[in-house]
Amino acid sequence: MTVLSDPAKRRWVAWGALATVFLLVNLHRLSTAVLSERLTAAFGTSASQLGTLHAAFFLIYAVVQIPVGVLVDRIGPRRIGSIGGIVLSVGAIAFALSESYVVAFAARALIGFGSGAIFVSILRFCANWYRADEFATMTGLTAGVAGLGAILATTPLAVAVDAAGWRPTVLSLGVVGLLAAVAVAALAHDSPAAADLEPIAGVPERATTSLAETREHLRTLLRDGDQWLLSIAFFAGNGTVLTLIGLWGVPYLVVVYGLDVTTASYFTLLGSIGMLVGSPAVGWLSDRLERRLALLSAGLAIFAVALAVIPAFGRPPLPVVAGVYFVCGFLLGAVMLSLSVIKERYPASASGVATATVNAAGFVGGTVLPTVLGMALDAYRTGDTVEGTVVYTQFGYRVAFGILAVGVGVAFLCSLALLARTGRRGTEAPERSLEG
Repeated sequence: MTVLSDPAKRRWVAWGALATVFLLVNLHRLSTAVLSERLTAAFGTSASQLGTLHAAFFLIYAVVQIPVGVLVDRIGPRRIGSIGGIVLSVGAIAFALSESYVVAFAARALIGFGSGAIFVSILRFCANWYRADEFATMTGLTAGVAGLGAILATTPLAVAVDAAGWRPTVLSLGVVGLLAAVAVAALAHDSPAAADLEPIAGVPERATTSLAETREHLRTLLRDGDQWLLSIAFFAGNGTVLTLIGLWGVPYLVVVYGLDVTTASYFTLLGSIGMLVGSPAVGWLSDRLERRLALLSAGLAIFAVALAVIPAFGRPPLPVVAGVYFVCGFLLGAVMLSLSVIKERYPASASGVATATVNAAGFVGGTVLPTVLGMALDAYRTGDTVEGTVVYTQFGYRVAFGILAVGVGVAFLCSLALLARTGRRGTEAPERSLEG
């Protein structure tokens, strides 16, 4: 058997094609921190405008999650994933060529629109090609790819932008994305049967979901208290990581510690390394222990405490800040368990829309929190600029990071409530009875 004819090997090649597009998704969505000074100079933005430009990606990304989940369940991850890759790449090219804030905002929203199809497509692909006891591991590996994209969005991106300029760099990423989307279309079939391959042991064939089934799944999700608790936890946890590593983590270091952007990006690089290693590690541990909720709760508790160090001290030693950034990135792996929990509580036919519903909340967080922090910082601006970047007070950053810490604390309380609800039912992950 060749790699492409052996289903156990073919799934890794296909996952790799999807993961390549997802890497670019994460590079684009977290690039604003490194590009912030250049975008401020190019478009004359305030902090809240820069936060809104950054959030444009997450706003449309969040909006399309549930529709994408429905389409992935009905049409399949191959077509939805490849179309998403094309759309996000066209958006990247448009962003590189934009000459005004309005055009840049629209282009970044288009990147978010295409990107919104990728993660849910990967999750549905994994549900179709991997066993249930492999799903959290694959989710963690996929989140690890997000960490790799985040790494590339820090120091490597800063170096590339210094060498070639931000417009040629983003334009090149758009071209690479188009090639990756073609690879998805060629390799990532919806299931082994769709690729004319033998079934994989322990992986049931997934039937196409009817509209009636989809409507019932959505109604059940809207009434499901567990789903709302998981969504709130994912809103705060995922939104905080995206806000810290993707936008305000670098300006905080530039203003409060006087670092240059490239040096400051080393700290968000540590957070991205945390994402790279933490998500696969926590996912693997969760599959081995079969304890999703306990790990989710413990991770959120440590996350909240670590993040609270910055608002508590304002200007802690730089090694402490580096440790906080790494821990926050690492514990994204615990936050990602929200998706495994919701997937296991619904039947296979609802896996796309169930995970998309919770995932949408995480990117609503990525939309709301950067703008909220920008508004908080604008209340404490000094009126000074450093190399074109507006300067905010140290206290302003304490307020901003305090907002993030409180949000993660609320996520932890939601996880405790979910543990209590699940304990009363006497099982960690009951599946909803929607299939008769």
